[in-house]
Amino acid sequence: MTNKPTMNASRRAFLQRASTLSIAGVATPWALNLAALSEASAANATDYKATVCIFLYGGNDYGNTVVPYDTSGYKAYFNLRPTLGYAQSSLTNTVLNPLNTPVDSAGFSHQYALAPELASLMPMFNAGKMAVILNVGTLMQPTTKLQYTNKSVPLPPKLFSHNDQQSVWQSTSSEGAKSGWGGKMGDLFQSANTNSTFTCINVSGNAVYLSGNTAVQYQISTNGSVPLNGLKSPLFGSTACSTALQNLVTQTRSNLLENEYNRINMRAIGANQILTGALASAPALKTVFPTQNNLADQLKMVARMISIAATTGAKRQVFFVSMNGYDTHDGLLTKHPTLMTGLADAMSAFYNATVELGVANNVTSFTASDFGRTLSGNNDGSDHGWGSMHFVMGGAVNGQRFYGTPPIIASNGPDDVGQGRLLPTTSVDQYAATLGKWLGLSDSDLLTLLPNLANYNVSSRNLGFV
Repeated sequence: MTNKPTMNASRRAFLQRASTLSIAGVATPWALNLAALSEASAANATDYKATVCIFLYGGNDYGNTVVPYDTSGYKAYFNLRPTLGYAQSSLTNTVLNPLNTPVDSAGFSHQYALAPELASLMPMFNAGKMAVILNVGTLMQPTTKLQYTNKSVPLPPKLFSHNDQQSVWQSTSSEGAKSGWGGKMGDLFQSANTNSTFTCINVSGNAVYLSGNTAVQYQISTNGSVPLNGLKSPLFGSTACSTALQNLVTQTRSNLLENEYNRINMRAIGANQILTGALASAPALKTVFPTQNNLADQLKMVARMISIAATTGAKRQVFFVSMNGYDTHDGLLTKHPTLMTGLADAMSAFYNATVELGVANNVTSFTASDFGRTLSGNNDGSDHGWGSMHFVMGGAVNGQRFYGTPPIIASNGPDDVGQGRLLPTTSVDQYAATLGKWLGLSDSDLLTLLPNLANYNVSSRNLGFV
């Protein structure tokens, strides 16, 4: 016996998806997402808001990002990674002085410093425009170490696996992820936008996070729209050839799949024309972005897209950018500081660009990653972990604060499931729900797109950082 679907069943499923796409994919002002019309609380939005997910692929090393600085915390940290930890004296200029004191589950307060290479984020934190989220990760429900050890509650599938945890982080689903929470928010937002194509924008390539049930992620490059080959310049040096190609790939066809393919081409061509024209007429940004920094290039394009939101008719947008290289099994002391410098410089430039554009209060950026890493080292690197520390930045952020519960740093302690792998005390669902609430989603919307949220007390579903 086999669970593999028959050819006819597979064909029927494909045709059903194609039919759904044909409804949702038209990029014209009157082609609203039919599924969203009946339930989108954000559909009546009159202001502009956007979130920007900054995904750190590979699993960021939390221990050398947000570093324990109080005497006992630092001692425990350095004892667990004597060859990898920062000297406490190197952290003097990046000690965080929050408006609240983070207290662990045992009642002890903690102090933290940022990695020295994150110094360019200090002005945002001190100005109350950035917050630190402590020990957040993938969970199905609140989980204790005993429950984890006994496997007495549902756990995220294939913990510590890159591909699987990237998928769970971006979808919050324990099953095969077909859509992400950013894309599902886009499902509800796109009817508020004049052109639904520009709801979910990906500047780094395809990602589960921006795949909606009906919303389609629109991929652009750091230079803008990506035109179809053969149409961006005269084909074979002939405009007649380009015109013939465009007619060929956009004309109505009697075959369902051929017709849908051409409809997608029409949408892409139309979106390219709108976006190219809008970007060409937008004033140049005065904010200086760092060079030779791909994340900065991506975020600069996000800033440019936000600057033309009025032209493209966008009221709600969900963006995705990413940075590679965080799988630091070796060479952590060489690789990670460079990554931190690139991240901080790109994020600070982007925030400054939103200030220049007058939309700092309307744009919230946040970091995400596969997982954290082990606090214990493996010679000159760290291994795959679970919970981690993340940043939220923007003018609407209730910043200069910590959110979540600081972990107790102890080998095999109550928050350690092995080698300094943190058992998360804050879930991705809570993280996502807080952002979704700020964007304008109702509680019922959030429970629908984040089913695990129902496993948390109502009072803890919104973390309050924005």
